[in-house]
Amino acid sequence: MTHTITLCASCPLGQGDFAARLAPSGYKVKLTDCMSGCTTPSTIAFRAAGKTAYLFGQITPDDLTDLMVFAQAYQSSPDGTFADARVFGDLRHKALARIPG
Repeated sequence: MTHTITLCASCPLGQGDFAARLAPSGYKVKLTDCMSGCTTPSTIAFRAAGKTAYLFGQITPDDLTDLMVFAQAYQSSPDGTFADARVFGDLRHKALARIPG
C-alpha cells in the first residue's frame, strides 16, 4: 500500500526544502499547487487507499518530529484511525480534517 504525504507548494513550507526533509520510509512525498488551506498555512495531508486521511494546518518546521511520529503510526494503522489522539503529539491541535477512507 502506498502512503502519500502531500504538502501545499503555495504555503511557506512548500517553497523551501521541507518536503525533502519530510521523507519517512515507505512514503511518497509530493507537492501540489494549492490545498485551499490559506487561512492556516502551511497545510499537509496524509493519505493511503482505504484509510482515513488527515489534513493538518499551521505546520512549522518545529512540527517535523511530530509529523515523522504520526507518519509511522499512520502507516502501522490498518484503517488510519486512532483510539487515542496523543499519537498526534502537538498535531492534534493542528488537525483541520479527518476524511473517512
